[in-house]
Amino acid sequence: MHLTQAILPLAGLGTRFLPWTKVVPKELLPIGNQPIVALLVDEALSVGIRDICFVISHGKEVIPEYFLSNPTLEALLKKKGKLDALSELTRYHSVNFHVVYQEEQLGDGHAVLQAADWVKSDTVAILFGDDLIAGTKNGLQQLTSAYDSLPKADQGAAAMLCLENIARDLTASYGIVNVDDTKSVGRLKRVTGLVEKPAPSAAPSTLGIVGKYLIPRSTFAVLPTLQHNGNPACPAGREIRIIDALIAQVRDIPIYGYQVEGIRLDTGRPEGYKEAVRVLG
Repeated sequence: MHLTQAILPLAGLGTRFLPWTKVVPKELLPIGNQPIVALLVDEALSVGIRDICFVISHGKEVIPEYFLSNPTLEALLKKKGKLDALSELTRYHSVNFHVVYQEEQLGDGHAVLQAADWVKSDTVAILFGDDLIAGTKNGLQQLTSAYDSLPKADQGAAAMLCLENIARDLTASYGIVNVDDTKSVGRLKRVTGLVEKPAPSAAPSTLGIVGKYLIPRSTFAVLPTLQHNGNPACPAGREIRIIDALIAQVRDIPIYGYQVEGIRLDTGRPEGYKEAVRVLG
C-alpha cells in the first residue's frame, strides 16, 4: 500500500519523567543523537509518508520546531564546510508537517480526532510516542507489509493493529484482541473483538495493542459519535479511545492485527526509556 499521511499524538504531560518534562517534552529525550520523536518521524518516512501531523498540547511547540528549517544555521554550516551536519539538518525539508492542538487530555481517540479535518487519505498511520520496535524492520514497515497481504476486497476499508504477545498478568494495562484462528495466518490475525484493559481472568487472549495503527477514514467518522450521552461504547466520564471506535466498527469493517517481530521498547516509562537507549543508542 502507499501510505501518505501519519498522525503522531504527542500531547501527553510525561508525568513519569518529571521534573525533567517541566522544561523538555518527553518526546525530545535523546536516544543516541536523535530525540524519540525523530525516530517516529523516520519510521513514517521509511514507508514513504511525507505528510505528518503532530497533535500537541500548549507548551510543546518545540517538538515541531525541531523539524523546521533554520536558514541562518544552514548557511553558517555551508560556509564552514560542515556538510554532514548540514545534510542532517535539512533532511526533513521535503516533509509536510502540520500541527494541531489537543486542548484537553480526553483520550487517544480524542487526540487523533483533532486531526480529522486534515485527513485526506483512505488509510492513515497512527504512531504514538511511547512505542518503538527494534529489529530488522520497524513497526510501521511490518504493518504496511501485512496490510499488503490482505484480500484486495479488504484493502482501503480495513484497520490494522500492532500486536504484541504479553504476559497474561499484564492484560489490565492493554487493549486486548480476540482473534479467529481459522482466518489468521502466522503473525497476521483476524480480529473479531476488542476489550479495553480486561482483568487477566477475563482477557480473550494475550495479544495486546501496542502503539501503532493503520486506520481507515471511516473510523474518524465514528469517533465523534462516542461523545454522545448514553452511548454504551463511551460511558459518562470515560476518555474517547481508538479502541472504542474499533469496537463500534468490528461488525462493519475488517480488522486485522499483526504480531510484530523484534523488541518492543516502551519509552513512556523511565525503565523502558533506559532500555531503549541501551538497545538503540
